[in-house]
Amino acid sequence: MPLHMTRDVFITCAVTGSGGSQDRSPHVPRSPEQIANSAIAAAKAGAAIVHCHVRDPETGVPSRDPKLYREVTERIRDADVDVVLNLTAGMGGDMVFGPPSAPLPLNDATDMVSAEERLAHIEDCMPEICTLDCGTMNFAEADYVMTNTPGMLTTMGARMEELGVKPEIEAFDTGHLWYAKQLVKDGVLSSPALVQLCMGIPWGAPNDLNTFMAMVNNVPADWNWSAFSIGRDEMPYVAASVLAGGNVRVGLEDNLWLSKGELATNEALVSRAVSIIENMGATIMGPDAVRQKLGLTKQAPR
Repeated sequence: MPLHMTRDVFITCAVTGSGGSQDRSPHVPRSPEQIANSAIAAAKAGAAIVHCHVRDPETGVPSRDPKLYREVTERIRDADVDVVLNLTAGMGGDMVFGPPSAPLPLNDATDMVSAEERLAHIEDCMPEICTLDCGTMNFAEADYVMTNTPGMLTTMGARMEELGVKPEIEAFDTGHLWYAKQLVKDGVLSSPALVQLCMGIPWGAPNDLNTFMAMVNNVPADWNWSAFSIGRDEMPYVAASVLAGGNVRVGLEDNLWLSKGELATNEALVSRAVSIIENMGATIMGPDAVRQKLGLTKQAPR
């Protein structure tokens, strides 16, 4: 297919994530203050959107505590820099089985909660965007399944739309895009939708350009999309996404390194992405332009 490079690009910074990376780099923020400060620094470096999870401030273990989300939200909203706030709604769908010889009962690490509980912090904080992981998949570990049933996604997606919070569809494979289009067809999600293509995450869409372009070609022409890859492929996918007509995501959720032997910060990753994008001849979009493009409403926390 002919290339249609993006000329106006927005950058999302995924600030900390829900993986066990807290002890692998001193730059992975843990407390709400650290997470907010890192998000603010990323915004100053050129990120129009910050995508935030929260962690236990003492241990760094990922958390779903609404009070932690509220503190992050208020700190970012009170900052001297404007940025679009994107909070995860992906947690609370973790199913961990026992070993193959005895899969039941489920492992104590299982964290499966209701749609209402998964969205409690969204209803309280009212970000402009929140994520909707649009499918179930095996996710690297042997007995762990990231669980998002059609019924759960329908309920969560409909509630996001009712709140006026834009769902960011996280698609880890082509079937997730297929179901996202069904959610729009069924009237659960509004169109044009917003999609994040998540590449190279075991065992979703493999990290190669043929698969990437298959994902890109399955996004409806009037939808808005970004893409990212993990680890050493994070920056190559900045260029690939822009070249293929999309937007960009970087951040410590996806990659801890700026170069070999040099641990990254979120603002350094954003700055590197800005350099790549501008050297390709594209322009970096600010938060107000992104709100206008995506039809977002900035709302104060309740």
